[in-house]
Amino acid sequence: MRQISLRLNGVARTVEIEDQVLLVELVRSLGLTGTKVSCDTEVCGACTVLLDGRPVSACTTLALEADGRSVLTIEGLAKANQLHPLQQAFIDNFAFQCGFCTPGMILAAKALLDERPSPTAEEVRRWMEGNICRCTGYQSIVDAVLDAAGRRP
Repeated sequence: MRQISLRLNGVARTVEIEDQVLLVELVRSLGLTGTKVSCDTEVCGACTVLLDGRPVSACTTLALEADGRSVLTIEGLAKANQLHPLQQAFIDNFAFQCGFCTPGMILAAKALLDERPSPTAEEVRRWMEGNICRCTGYQSIVDAVLDAAGRRP
């Protein structure tokens, strides 16, 4: 067992883990179940979280890698009763159906908009290639990301 310290959704946390624990296992064990377990091979994007602002596949990232760093999950986006602009844009643009992939999609899109506040549709498509949705057409997802880009201050 090893102790690590991290900022999880803005809150300082110290946890004791075994070396082989994956980041997805850690966040889910702490009650943050928005991060999904799906492919376990870094292919689908359902487990995407932001590690120091960069999207990572939590299913292949060791929790140890988060020591001394900041982790953002979908639960950390909304502030009080106010949805993040990306969350609202996904609702407004009908960019989800079952919702399984949505947390990973939104976090990947947040990383894009943090890096490129006004992306083109092609840039959105390229950036989101690592996130698979089995239910909906991708155009509504692209529309939602572009909509959210227009809502940002």
